[in-house]
Amino acid sequence: MSARMVVDLGRILADTDVLRGRIAPAEYMLVVKNDAYGHGVDRVVAAAAAHGVRWFGAFDVPMGVRTRAAAGPDARVFSWVTITQPEIEVALEAGIELGVGDASYLEDIATVSAGRGAPVHIKIDTGLHRNGVRPEAWPAFVTRAAELEASGDIRVVGIWSHIAETSDEDDDLSRAAFLEAIRIAEDVGLRPQVRHLAASAAAFARPEFRFDLVRFGAFSYGIRSTGGPELEGIAPAATLIATVSDVGDSAVAVSYGYLDGLPSTLAGRMSVGTPAGPRLVREIGPATMLIDPWPGAAVEDEVYLFGPGTRGESSVTTLAEAIGTVGEEIIVRVSPLVPRIYI
Repeated sequence: MSARMVVDLGRILADTDVLRGRIAPAEYMLVVKNDAYGHGVDRVVAAAAAHGVRWFGAFDVPMGVRTRAAAGPDARVFSWVTITQPEIEVALEAGIELGVGDASYLEDIATVSAGRGAPVHIKIDTGLHRNGVRPEAWPAFVTRAAELEASGDIRVVGIWSHIAETSDEDDDLSRAAFLEAIRIAEDVGLRPQVRHLAASAAAFARPEFRFDLVRFGAFSYGIRSTGGPELEGIAPAATLIATVSDVGDSAVAVSYGYLDGLPSTLAGRMSVGTPAGPRLVREIGPATMLIDPWPGAAVEDEVYLFGPGTRGESSVTTLAEAIGTVGEEIIVRVSPLVPRIYI
């Protein structure tokens, strides 16, 4: 296999600037879960930190530790998935701020922190039911958080939630629940630095959802939402390139297949970019795909499997829409054996 994925760091920074400008004065968080959505967390975070990004969302602690190493000591790194007390200790040693959506987990953090004032963002469930404290349990939860803050075991630096983004009406209900949760927390004496509710799509479209901080994941890499509109000023940063391995009368073989990460169900549903423009993919085998031929096709010709579309290739979101998934999953599936080339 001679494929490679080209990651345009300059494009990521340009997308970042568009997003930061759109949500100002709210702050921007670059979410880097799943190895920066398959783009490579170490290089992406280092470039973004040098560009002035100060908030990073790392999902789990191992990714948070890598993010801290790449971003340096002054960045703020937020992780919202931890499991064990030893993992909490690793997070605190790395200066990672922890998302907390469970009363027992709050107690675990306080136990591990033991007077060190672990920074936490407490989470209210506003209707998505992914995790977070249920509204009926919230008053007791924030009362306990205030007690633990007073004893020096934690510092409540944020209140946050996820929303479903299924409809404006549902999101409005979630926002109302979030505002009520903030009021209750403040009534018991908590004074969080940041309130954050929205991720990419809602924050891009609706100013009232931005609060103090917005978590931007896929949009930061130029990946639009599945079923969503194109984003003005935003373009994909990753391009997957493979090469022609054989040329026949009726088809051209390309050295890339479903074992490399491209779903076989995309056969007949995607076009790739070639020196002669877009060509339909007929078949995706384990290590090779067959595409429609073109005059003058030759072994080692470059074929663009996904990217910004400048050579006739599809975007990752267009591919995802064809098989009912999300765009970032297409990139994340790319084999780690495929080298990332940074420009």
